[in-house]
Amino acid sequence: MAEFVRLEVDGGIGVIRLERPPMNALNMQVQAEIRAAAAEASQREDVRAVIVYGGQKVFAAGADIKEMATLSYVEMAERAQQLSSAIGAVAEIPKPTVAAITGYALGGGFELALCCDRRIAGDNAKVGQPEILLGIIPGMGGTQRLARLVGPSKAKDLIYTGRFVAADEALAIGMVDEVVAPDDVFEAAKRWASQFAEGPARALAAAKAAIDGGLDGDLASGLKLESHLFAALFATQDQAAGMQSFIENGPGKAKFSGK
Repeated sequence: MAEFVRLEVDGGIGVIRLERPPMNALNMQVQAEIRAAAAEASQREDVRAVIVYGGQKVFAAGADIKEMATLSYVEMAERAQQLSSAIGAVAEIPKPTVAAITGYALGGGFELALCCDRRIAGDNAKVGQPEILLGIIPGMGGTQRLARLVGPSKAKDLIYTGRFVAADEALAIGMVDEVVAPDDVFEAAKRWASQFAEGPARALAAAKAAIDGGLDGDLASGLKLESHLFAALFATQDQAAGMQSFIENGPGKAKFSGK
């Protein structure tokens, strides 16, 4: 059994819950447990959407600096890619994902949130990439995912200064997608995720793969990927059910099996 991270499943929604008080610092054990929870959420057919949640007080305040401080270059060179891929396992979940951000989501904590498709934050949340204040840079995907999310100029400002960003500014520049009262964060994330609990799972996975994969290359390559994924969906039960339902009953009434 994992000590600090667990996957809870209810009604088609999987919750990857972090519980390492007081600040959910992402040490190596937590990173490994996040990787394992993401793999389980990816594989389970009863999980149709995923919430990443650190609890009512804090999402995750960053990496465990005490654990990292004494590492040599050689030691970190061996571990750096593992750090990135552990958090990146959440980005690889082929289902809709949402980060429910309370309190702080800083450094590795915000990099974890960046791996989700959507970010919902409490109005008292503070987010950012303050690694520069430690004499380093984001090392779990922050330089790449943040720049793709808000553009290179804003990402450089945030990463160069390392400043903490309040929820209202984070919403305005696109670091988060929705801001609610702190006590409503989890329920807001659950409402968003619940839309997909009985949705066309393979089509949702294809949409995610097309968008994420297309961003890695040029337009022509993205269009080829889209065509391939689009055609493949005509081998699914959901495509047949969805189109037949449209013909018989109009849009929005199809019942999907996820197959």
